[in-house]
Amino acid sequence: MKKILLCIVFMGFLTGCAVHTTVTEPESEPSVSTGRPEPAYDRLSIYSALPEEEILVYLNAFRKDTGITVDCQRLSAGEMIERVQQERENPRVSVILGGAADHYVQANEEGLLIPYQSPELSNVPEPCLDQAQVWNPIYIGVICLACNEDWFLQKTLPYPTCWDDLTAPELEGQIVLASPETSGTSYTMLAALMQQRGEEKAWEYLQMLDANVGCYTHSGIEPVEKVKQGEFAVGIVFSHDGRRAALDGYPVMLCYPEDGTGYEIGACALVRGGPVKERENAERFIDWMTSQRGQECYIEAKSSRLPANSTARSADGLPAMKDIKTVEYDLEWAGSNRTRLIDEFQRRFPGAQTRKSLS
Repeated sequence: MKKILLCIVFMGFLTGCAVHTTVTEPESEPSVSTGRPEPAYDRLSIYSALPEEEILVYLNAFRKDTGITVDCQRLSAGEMIERVQQERENPRVSVILGGAADHYVQANEEGLLIPYQSPELSNVPEPCLDQAQVWNPIYIGVICLACNEDWFLQKTLPYPTCWDDLTAPELEGQIVLASPETSGTSYTMLAALMQQRGEEKAWEYLQMLDANVGCYTHSGIEPVEKVKQGEFAVGIVFSHDGRRAALDGYPVMLCYPEDGTGYEIGACALVRGGPVKERENAERFIDWMTSQRGQECYIEAKSSRLPANSTARSADGLPAMKDIKTVEYDLEWAGSNRTRLIDEFQRRFPGAQTRKSLS
């Protein structure tokens, strides 16, 4: 079993609706050489779980550097894996991008991925790497609580400092999180709680939390949108999504549970049976996303993601990882148990389906 807590310590710094996106105008500077000749075919098709505004930055920069235009469909992480499962006999895309590595563990167990390791992984700490050498790490994300500052100021209430604070009666109907069925963000939270508390106590906690949930959304980015607009007081999100809202000027405060929180290694991989004519471009894209150049685009995109490549600069003003208590997250266990845990969540919380956001 592979535990990724060591990865964060080793690095030592933090120093739905489907959206179709086709990049047509390059914007990023500067252009760099990828060490490969010009492509014989200049298109690539992918699915991505990253927010659309981020994807545009990365794909524009990639097109400028390589001349390859990427046709991208944006899906939640869970939907992305489900789509690849549905298309396994006739895959429509060559690459899946973003979402936690435990999704990729499951996809690989089902025979949906092709092993490919970028040469750029020589700059990634060993604990972050896939022992099966299938998926490629591109970032690290930490689960946090995105709080609406105006709501807490108006109610004169303290910000939550631990998971149990979310079950306080004052927060009844004020919590928003995504369904782990479709969201990689919420599945990371779910799997981390199971590993931290043990399954029995974790289900008991989730039962209490459910009493305060006013809305289950489709994707992991939606809780941020609802909190920043003042619709809810607290959203359970990845810190890079929450911090982007704060950088954009919204009244969002990020709180990290002092009793320990979950985290992900974000990944990308080749889809087994993807369009043959795109194969070279697909490898080239993964090489670019794992490179210093690709991961420093996180700064331009204001995503506040932690680069997995140790040579890449990260955004200023991020909290040090040593100041965030994390659980010992076993992503192999999380990937292997994903279907079982989601099925149990759906059985216990059928309301998570009826209370999904309609937006």
